[in-house]
Amino acid sequence: MQPTQPPMAELPIHTVLSEAEARARAAAHEARLRPVLDPYLAARRRGEKQPVMDFLFEYYTFRPSRLLRWRPGLGVAVQGTDARRWLEDPDFVETPEGVTVDPARFPAHRIPSLRWVVTLLERTAARRPHLGCCGMHEWAMVYRTERPRHAHVPLRMDPDTLAAFVESHPITCTHFDAFRFFTEAARPLNRFQPTRDTIHELEQPGCLHANMDLYRWAYKFYPWVGSDLIADAFLLACRIRTLDMQASPYDLRAYGLEPIPIETPEGRRRYRALQEQFYREAQPIRRRLLQTLRSLLELAVTNAPTHADGVA
Repeated sequence: MQPTQPPMAELPIHTVLSEAEARARAAAHEARLRPVLDPYLAARRRGEKQPVMDFLFEYYTFRPSRLLRWRPGLGVAVQGTDARRWLEDPDFVETPEGVTVDPARFPAHRIPSLRWVVTLLERTAARRPHLGCCGMHEWAMVYRTERPRHAHVPLRMDPDTLAAFVESHPITCTHFDAFRFFTEAARPLNRFQPTRDTIHELEQPGCLHANMDLYRWAYKFYPWVGSDLIADAFLLACRIRTLDMQASPYDLRAYGLEPIPIETPEGRRRYRALQEQFYREAQPIRRRLLQTLRSLLELAVTNAPTHADGVA
């Protein structure tokens, strides 16, 4: 266990939890996640593919064990013997109020990445949402290819019919990490040509993937970002990912998911309504995450004022 150290003078402790309060929060955190994680982990142990959930642990890289491990986040001190065990983690410090994560321990070499994410969240939040994409990104990923990403899952239509639909409907994907999985034939059909260098200019808050990515930007800065906020972002990402795949060209009825047929006017109306709902649910999560990361950035820069620019 590391020796007890005094906190930074600027350390912003705004909440102090007793040991009993912290245990209750940790139990509630696990209770929220177990109904989602346990079936997925059981399927994974059986070697079964899960097209919806696999994405949340393959594209996103936060392990289920870490997702379940509750930590309070920046500005929260926890009293008691349970919290003192966290001092084995060098990111934590003991203060007169209790044990808390210390922004002074945030690695200086990660400050450029933190600043990059703060800028991304700020610019995304400032834009109006675009709600007219209809989930065409998933269709563009299987357009005129014999090697779809989920090869073990059947498509809802034959390749020629699928291609004709893609060619008849505008593609307006603004998300770089979705666009980079488009087939070569599909890329010229997109209104935008996102690159890593244009992420800050194109990201917008109606995008399903931008809102799922709130989970990534939250866990990327764990434990300074607390587990409650990470869980909020994760559970929203689970629901968004479900819509993402229901509106895709894949037939997921074997997994209990009825298609949302965006090739029909009714399917497009339903998709847009759900996309708008998720946009509205993501907004407070984005604001809370941005507030936390701005505070972390300010404190980290104060502690390590000299650093180079960079990206996430």
